[in-house]
Amino acid sequence: MTAALFSRGKGRRAVTAACAVSLGLVALSACDKPTPLATVTVGSDTVTAEASDGCYGDGKDLSSAKFKSCLSATPEKTIKVAAGEKVRIGVDPEIADSSWGLIANNPVMAEASKETYRSFDSDTLFAKQNPQTGQTTLEKKVTITIAELGKSSQGVKGIWRFTLERDS
Repeated sequence: MTAALFSRGKGRRAVTAACAVSLGLVALSACDKPTPLATVTVGSDTVTAEASDGCYGDGKDLSSAKFKSCLSATPEKTIKVAAGEKVRIGVDPEIADSSWGLIANNPVMAEASKETYRSFDSDTLFAKQNPQTGQTTLEKKVTITIAELGKSSQGVKGIWRFTLERDS
């Protein structure tokens, strides 16, 4: 009788294991493919993010409407920056292969980059110029946008956004 109970328990464990594997595969098939990552590092602090939901075209340019909604989305990641610190931006090689740009209050990069890593002076990122007077002020908080450039001159394949806060 003990042998009969042992074999039934063994069968239950096998069925339970098979169900767990099946449920795991179903759960994985429902997941979205992760987007390439963008990273912001200040000193020893680092934040990394995927593109916001729907803000990565997986090799295709975003529609104009999607691009606009991605630009108005609130960034999920924030990092503090002390005056005069360097802000280091890193992107996955997939983004660099397409080329990318960075925008803060003003366009920061003169031309697109194919590098996976760039460094910026924090004062440049926080600077905001008044279009009427030409006077430049430093903001307390700025949203930076990393854009993977698309195939056309106006196209964008993906958007990553971060908030930088002055630590003063």
